[in-house]
Amino acid sequence: MAWQGLAAEFLQVPAVTRAYTAACVLTTAAVQLELLSPFQLYFNPHLVFRKFQVWRLVTNFLFFGPLGFSFFFNMLFVFHYCRMLEEGSFRGRTADFVFMFLFGGVLMTLLGLLGSLFFLGQALVAMLVYVWSRRSPRVRVNFFGLVTFQAPFLPWALMGFSLLLGNSILVDLLGIAVGHIYYFLEDVFPNQPGGKRLLLTPGFLDEEPQSLIGALSLPHMGPYPTSREHSSL
Repeated sequence: MAWQGLAAEFLQVPAVTRAYTAACVLTTAAVQLELLSPFQLYFNPHLVFRKFQVWRLVTNFLFFGPLGFSFFFNMLFVFHYCRMLEEGSFRGRTADFVFMFLFGGVLMTLLGLLGSLFFLGQALVAMLVYVWSRRSPRVRVNFFGLVTFQAPFLPWALMGFSLLLGNSILVDLLGIAVGHIYYFLEDVFPNQPGGKRLLLTPGFLDEEPQSLIGALSLPHMGPYPTSREHSSL
């Protein structure tokens, strides 16, 4: 049946992409059904550190607003570019990919304090897109069939489109900045004279239980775009 086919297709998605996308969709569904309130999810330093509502450190990355065009737009980018990274430059490196999420999340949270940002999921999307675009500089991107350009321009096109939707570009700029810091520390600085890799994945992520890996990880089902291939949204 169609539902079973869709579920089977979703199970072919790499583990981290599948987990994050599902968490975002379920969180939004819970808010839509009034099982949760956005006021229970947003990042509030006082509630986190004084009231010990530590779940807010995670849930603010999972809520993209009520069901609507903006939500589906963000989910499209989350699913597409998170998967492209996980099946591409992070293929076979699940622990490193999880560490990138942790690094980005911690840095965004710290920088977000300066701008009083309450939901950082959109910034995480911008980070994923930025890192993918810098690692795929020759890939040509078809932006919703409207215009085609080289991948490094995608984060800025995304920010412009977000502005057209009436969103603040501060969140996108934060994601781009954090993505650039990660890219520089991981891909640029180690290749400089005297440089070295500074972002080392913690051992506890490398030593994750084999049963969990077996449950979440499935073989790659298709080729990752090469430098001459197109990526369509």
